[in-house]
Amino acid sequence: MKGFPKINRELSWLSFNHRVLQEAQDETVPLLERLVFLGIHSNNMDEFFRVRVATLNRLLALGKKGEEGYEDELKKVVKAITKKAQALSLEFDETFKYLKSKLKEEEILILNEKELSEEQQGFVAQYFDDHIMASVGPVMIDQVKHFPHLKDKYIYLAVKVETATGLRYGIMEVPTAIHSRFVVLPDKDNCKCVMFLDDVIRASLDKVFSTLEVKSASAYVFKITRDAELDIDNDIAPTFIEKMSKVLNQRKKGVPTRFVYDAEMPADLLDLIRSKIKLKSLDYEIASGRYHNLKDLMKFPSRRRQDLKYPKVKPLPHPYLEKHRSIMSRVEKKDVLLTFPYQSFNYFVNLIREASIDPTVTKISISIYRLAKNSQVANALILAAMNEKKVDVVIELLARFDEEANISWAGKFEEAGINLSYGVPNYKVHSKLLLIERKTPEGKKYTTAIGTGNFNEDTAQIYTDHMLLTSDETTSKEVKKVFDLIFKYDFDRTFKKIWVSPISMRDNLNHFIDQEIAFGKRGFIYLKVNNLVDGKIIKKLYQASQAGVKIQLLVRGVCCLIPGLKEISENIEARSIVDRYLEHSRIFVFGKGERQKIVLSSADLMNRNLNNRVEVAVPIESKGIRKELLDYLEMQWKANVKSRLLDEKQQNLYFSDGSKVFRAQEEIRKYYERKVE
Repeated sequence: MKGFPKINRELSWLSFNHRVLQEAQDETVPLLERLVFLGIHSNNMDEFFRVRVATLNRLLALGKKGEEGYEDELKKVVKAITKKAQALSLEFDETFKYLKSKLKEEEILILNEKELSEEQQGFVAQYFDDHIMASVGPVMIDQVKHFPHLKDKYIYLAVKVETATGLRYGIMEVPTAIHSRFVVLPDKDNCKCVMFLDDVIRASLDKVFSTLEVKSASAYVFKITRDAELDIDNDIAPTFIEKMSKVLNQRKKGVPTRFVYDAEMPADLLDLIRSKIKLKSLDYEIASGRYHNLKDLMKFPSRRRQDLKYPKVKPLPHPYLEKHRSIMSRVEKKDVLLTFPYQSFNYFVNLIREASIDPTVTKISISIYRLAKNSQVANALILAAMNEKKVDVVIELLARFDEEANISWAGKFEEAGINLSYGVPNYKVHSKLLLIERKTPEGKKYTTAIGTGNFNEDTAQIYTDHMLLTSDETTSKEVKKVFDLIFKYDFDRTFKKIWVSPISMRDNLNHFIDQEIAFGKRGFIYLKVNNLVDGKIIKKLYQASQAGVKIQLLVRGVCCLIPGLKEISENIEARSIVDRYLEHSRIFVFGKGERQKIVLSSADLMNRNLNNRVEVAVPIESKGIRKELLDYLEMQWKANVKSRLLDEKQQNLYFSDGSKVFRAQEEIRKYYERKVE
């Protein structure tokens, strides 16, 4: 099947981010939550240009060294990205404008500097003097020899000032790293009022430029996005942290990949800034609205209107673990499945705490990719070290955008006497593993955790993930092998039970897809993943479809496979759920009945996960847990609210079967509530 059809990865990602924007447009979503989805969309676009577009630019810079037609194909992709990004930007601006009108109906006003009452004008003037004035400093770009370095993730005001002697031009950073992006104002006409920090500065331009005898001044927001890819060798040496620190500083000076500016900016000011930025391609210039960096909307002040947010829900207790003092003793009796955010992440933290003081525990090993800002997991590991347990921590320093945080945690772990590994040369450690080893009178015992998501109590409140807790000896010993190969860099390992990238994950996937191909029309595959990108896996799934295998794909993000193509993928259906929680778990199901295989995985179906990362998947043997996961998947497939159809045109049409409204995340919550009862 040479040259089989696929959707471009970058365009599929933009389609995913359009689904996020759809949530901001959804009238059934509480109003303030819709602003949050706008913020998520904005943040996603920043990361897209920092990483994916930066990668395309690097490939184009290689010239025609690749295969014939490769460069032309890249240029087509760039044009398609530009077109789609511009369309999304316009749709975003219209959505924000509409949501501001809906806020007004709820007596919440977002005011600019020209809409203030007399009382509010006095408040803003005093607020600027007391809090902001010392934090802003304009650079007059019409007179300095060297244009100031513009930082990624920041917004700037470009200012055009008319003075008695002529026009002057300046730029200044909006100090959102120091001050909140939003300023709460005194009420106006019984309405609660909020103002952007940008507009507070606009209202005070005469003070900022007081030495210039200002006749008039106007300011326009702009920002640039920089290449965030790190150029670093993969030598995991003692000096690796030093290298990382240097490279992270280099990231701050990365090549600009996008220039977003207020479409109202005067041509002379725009041309001046454009000439200074030296963006390599005009393809990545985006004329947008008055406000940028609207990721800050994720922290928009609620003004005590909790009725405009999702109702707060507490994680549910796990009926098997709740009210038992020892989690390890419960897991020793039978396997346990934790499902976040529906069930509490505290069980995992408490498991480590229990191990930290248990006299039979001799060693704790864990792999860490992203930690919470104030990580209870990290504190529990440090407590274990203080109690003189041997603690081995694998911390991935190349976890994108968490590098600095992980370097900081590494220092704290080292101070506590924890044995650290910074990963494996040429591979990211992305597995989610915990292994507790105990020495008891009955012999050596284990408690093992294998998860689909990070050991992060913050994201466990908003990401859907699964974690298996088991004391199965075979599984635990193989997880121990994984830790051994990470600490010893030894990849010559055989695994009979768990699946490990880059050793056996792809082979196992191929084996079970082939098995279903052999069953033809009696075959069945259900894959729930974040991303489906790997070309070889896509080709295999097409082959399975052609053999008559029924395939259901639930893909949250990028899906390069095209379902429903005649004689290629007619037996494949693909959907995506975007809702209150971020769908993050990876679950593979092959076959039905006695031969059915159900697997939890840390890996997505991408080349990097299967070939260039250390990932772990675990087959589920417990009948109770197998049923629970199948129930979970069935509820997600049944969803006719928040579920979109994935197709060749990437239309993001909502799936509807005409049956009673079924919102998967709400029904799953009810499912676990019934378990508690």
